[in-house]
Amino acid sequence: MANRYSYLSRNLWSGFLFGVGIVAFLDETLFHQLLHWHHFYDQSTTNVGLVSDGFFHAFSWFATIAGLFLFADLRRRQALWMKRWWGGILLGAGAFQLYDGIIQHKLMRIHQIRYVDHVIIYDIVWNVIALIMIIIGTVLLVQTRRKAKVETKV
Repeated sequence: MANRYSYLSRNLWSGFLFGVGIVAFLDETLFHQLLHWHHFYDQSTTNVGLVSDGFFHAFSWFATIAGLFLFADLRRRQALWMKRWWGGILLGAGAFQLYDGIIQHKLMRIHQIRYVDHVIIYDIVWNVIALIMIIIGTVLLVQTRRKAKVETKV
């Protein structure tokens, strides 16, 4: 148990990378491929959009695999702290989704969630879900950080 306290940040980063990768993968699979709501880059031709989806898909898998390599290392060292790891996942997933919803959708306008008349409803749901993940992830991370401080002093 004491070993996991030495690896607080690695547990966080493993979960964070995994969370970013998984939410990006779900976004790309569900909204790009299955529902055809948008491409990663919608400001050009369909072919450019498909290529941009491919790069986005590769990014999501690189983040997922990096997170899993860190996860495997933590398990090998017997330093995995699942509650902290899940906090990292939720923080990473929420941070990526909020970045996507605010920066990519609204500021850069490289794509929208869906091209409909009342896109604001989709934007609100997208960003509120992101904020909920960020809040829950942050709570889990704060709880584990406090527990680590208390138990390492004893």
